[in-house]
Amino acid sequence: MSMSPWPRLTRNLVAILRGVRPEEVEPIVAALIEAGFEAIEIPLNSPDPFESIGRAARMAPEGVLIGAGTVLTAADVRRLSEVGGRLLVSPNVDAEVLDAAAELGLVSMPGVLTPTEAFLALRHGASALKFFPAAVIGPSGIAAMRAVLPPQTVIGAVGGVDETSFEAYRTAGVSAFGMGSSLYKPGMSAADVAERARRTVAAYDQGAGA
Repeated sequence: MSMSPWPRLTRNLVAILRGVRPEEVEPIVAALIEAGFEAIEIPLNSPDPFESIGRAARMAPEGVLIGAGTVLTAADVRRLSEVGGRLLVSPNVDAEVLDAAAELGLVSMPGVLTPTEAFLALRHGASALKFFPAAVIGPSGIAAMRAVLPPQTVIGAVGGVDETSFEAYRTAGVSAFGMGSSLYKPGMSAADVAERARRTVAAYDQGAGA
């Protein structure tokens, strides 16, 4: 397997563009990159998602991860790779999906909520773990599970997370954050997203001591 480890990013912030349309994706992605985002996910339950991912991947500079969210099948993993996506995010742990991602060298971040799911995901080559929905177990629940996971495991929090909760999750051992509706909702302009992205990056940098 040629599984990819989680890359070294300036900021472990993943922008989630659920519902974005192909004809609007490029200015929105450009605004996110300009604000400092280096990982952008377009969920597969968005309109014509692979077209959007392809457009974003072609315009993004090297070092910026573009990929898909809500990836549920190995066929979707292969399609993602074909259009140039390198990041795979899923809401669950599916062995076939993770095995396909590892074989293709994609960066994978499956959703987990229990120690059983977390260790299964790692066994199948997950690059990072996405605790989802994070708000259900909160920082204290994640901290309890963090204690038994391998120390090098990259832990992400997604679901009910915004710039006001970075500090609490960081204290629990979370190092990556997925930002969805606090950053983007369908119908927003690139200018709207840019403003929210700048605010999010500023809050992240402040907590990180940047």
